[in-house]
Amino acid sequence: MNIQASGPNSSAPDQLALTLVSVVVIGRNEGERLLRCLDSVVQAHWGQITYELIYVDSRSTDGSVARARALGATTLVVADAKPNAAKARNLGWQAARGEFILFLDGDTQLHPDFVSHALATLNEPKLCAAWGHRRESRPEQSLYTRVLDLDWVYPTGRTLYFGGDVLVRRAALADVNGFDPTLNAGEEPEMCARLRAAQWEIEHIDVPMTLHDLAVTTFRAYWLRAYRSGIAYAEVAQRMKLRGDVLWQHEARRDFRHAVVFILAPFIWIAALWLSPHLALAMVALALLFVARTVRRCQWKAPGQWGLCACYALHAHFQKIPALFGQLKWRQAQARQAELALVDYKK
Repeated sequence: MNIQASGPNSSAPDQLALTLVSVVVIGRNEGERLLRCLDSVVQAHWGQITYELIYVDSRSTDGSVARARALGATTLVVADAKPNAAKARNLGWQAARGEFILFLDGDTQLHPDFVSHALATLNEPKLCAAWGHRRESRPEQSLYTRVLDLDWVYPTGRTLYFGGDVLVRRAALADVNGFDPTLNAGEEPEMCARLRAAQWEIEHIDVPMTLHDLAVTTFRAYWLRAYRSGIAYAEVAQRMKLRGDVLWQHEARRDFRHAVVFILAPFIWIAALWLSPHLALAMVALALLFVARTVRRCQWKAPGQWGLCACYALHAHFQKIPALFGQLKWRQAQARQAELALVDYKK
């Protein structure tokens, strides 16, 4: 892999040797979102915390590298025919000098106080990573974004994995050799399984971390995002099964079964209606109770917002259909020993 590097910090090794936090931002054609991300890093409350800012680009065509360089970031380019987030993050943390690595996606904005909270949490030696709350910066941009914003709401405390935004010990990354570059999605949970196997622990802290610009405004983008998650679930679940890890085992099987049922449900209902209207009515009532149970279970994500929770409940079930096609696509590729291309829902 070839590397192109530039930036004001690239010629100051003595200064970088004192760096506590290396901020590694990855991106591909993020445009104005990237500028907001980099600016949020510069404007954060660093106090006495020394840091460096590194931007890793995955073959952007919108001038992202020049823009990042103009803002003072050290820039690296993944010179690879098939770039992905795992390759970009590996390139970033391996070039970094900090004791801690703050990973950020280029479509996010860092909360000013997150780093200080996360560093305080990582005073506990057995913890390798700390992450906070990611929420959408513009949930009003579409119904899709407003609903998907609730996907980021997780319980706090010890967790099995983290996502794209997180503060991680560099020593822990080196311990497991970083992210798996063969994964186009799901690379964070897969690496977390290896971290846990190495006796590291992960903490989700109850503080704001980032604002995210999902930019899902069409059904096509929504479908592709769920489809990509199905590919990730299938591939990571298979790897975890071989490793004896519980990660995503139940979820992958459950989503597969549920999606098959949802696809067959209309045909089953038509058959039931032909046999007996009462049977068909009973099936509708059962389906409504099923959705109502999901609405009640997700109320903690948006207390008092019953309409939003109802939409989220429908999303939670419907998204399993495109995810099923993603799982099937991965299984087909495995059978043919073929490599799947990166699915970019933001095109």
